[in-house]
Amino acid sequence: MKKIRFILLFLPLLINAQTPCENGFSGEYPCKDYDLMSHISLNTIAGLGTEGNDSWGWTDPDTQKEYALMGTNKGVTFIDISDPLSVIILGTLSTRTVNSSWRDVKVYNNHAFIVSEASNHGMQVFDLIRLRNVVNPPEVFTADANFTEFGSAHNIVINEESGYAYVVGASRSSTYKGGPIFINIKDPKSPVLEGGFSAGGYSHDAQVITYNGPDKDYTGKEILIGSNENEIVIADISDKSNPTIISTITYSYVKYAHQGWFTEDLKYFILGDELDEEGYGNNTRSIIFDFTDLDNPLYHFDYFGATAAIDHNGYVKDNIYYQASYTAGVRMIDITDVENKSFTEVGFFDTYPNNDSTSFDGVWNVYPYFPSGNIIISDINNGFFVIRKSGTLSLENEIIKNSFSVYPNPTSTQTTIEVSINQNINTIDIFSILGKKIFFKGNINQPKYVLDTSVLNKGIYLLKINNTLTKKLIIK
Repeated sequence: MKKIRFILLFLPLLINAQTPCENGFSGEYPCKDYDLMSHISLNTIAGLGTEGNDSWGWTDPDTQKEYALMGTNKGVTFIDISDPLSVIILGTLSTRTVNSSWRDVKVYNNHAFIVSEASNHGMQVFDLIRLRNVVNPPEVFTADANFTEFGSAHNIVINEESGYAYVVGASRSSTYKGGPIFINIKDPKSPVLEGGFSAGGYSHDAQVITYNGPDKDYTGKEILIGSNENEIVIADISDKSNPTIISTITYSYVKYAHQGWFTEDLKYFILGDELDEEGYGNNTRSIIFDFTDLDNPLYHFDYFGATAAIDHNGYVKDNIYYQASYTAGVRMIDITDVENKSFTEVGFFDTYPNNDSTSFDGVWNVYPYFPSGNIIISDINNGFFVIRKSGTLSLENEIIKNSFSVYPNPTSTQTTIEVSINQNINTIDIFSILGKKIFFKGNINQPKYVLDTSVLNKGIYLLKINNTLTKKLIIK
């Protein structure tokens, strides 16, 4: 316990080894079947007074490197998590206007699209390919485009198949009364406003898909499911000039229909009501609907969690519902038996160990969609986390990791980097412990390399080999 806390305090960008979930804890964090890979404090991300909010992820299609996009009240910070045990802050895209506790980010075609409830913020567009060429992190980035045809907004939704962004939660007094605003982002740096939809009322969050589910009447249509405070609105928005409501549905004990997500077969929809725990005193509640027939949606059942924590955002991957539950952390819920009205919690990772109370502290968002199996969490109070299901680190990666040696270490004038299996050393990067790159050597393509360290000051450095494996290097 003490060693883990020492690393978090003095080496905020690095945890040198996976912190396994053992006897119900991963370091100081309560857990079940999920291990801690890395943690970055909010102070490290953006200084004093920083609060966390939304997060999303991007996988570079060419390099397959993975990046986290961590939202705060001060902007969006980009973090290289390709080596989940040695994450690196690459830089921050600051806000255009005043700070705001509400910020949301999504990704399309290698660009990030960012909205905020800050006054006149509009939508920032950032070309994520720029992250490949960061030389001296952390950098202060500027946006590649600023779309200003609306002011503030609570959220942004993107249908990657259609190339449209849907801004929701804009001002209730604006043209579309807080309903979805349609923005064509097929050319990411030149967004085009194509109307909006006020008929369904204010929309706090939504999911938009190109439909290929059980209701064959809507195959190929662009369908929006809006979480609209007191009800769910299902709309056909294929024709941007003539969006139409298909149906609506509400439910018992509604307090605030906040956010929801389809099951992968598009048959069921899982909704979180953000205020019912506080308003009615129930444990964390998820409301599940049967959307087999979009014209006739049906209430299916309620699932109650193990704590009184408030649920926030939730996403489905491989029949696991990843639920951000504020003070109770992220809960992993097996939804395989949804047809029989049965959910089972199979894991969790609690980034807010103080308590599981009904309050707006702790986890804001979880992103479970990285191909590697890494999962990122943004916590309002405690910052950025990378976690992973226990026992899923690749044996091949562990063999590669153990095959590299660096000797002597500590050293003063030179050190040798050597690989003992059939693999070459291709690139070497050296970073300060604050994440600033101070050395790069490429095109090595040899099993052994002698590194001149005489030009380095005494101290601790991070030596990154082949852009994947990081080892600590000590200069004495």
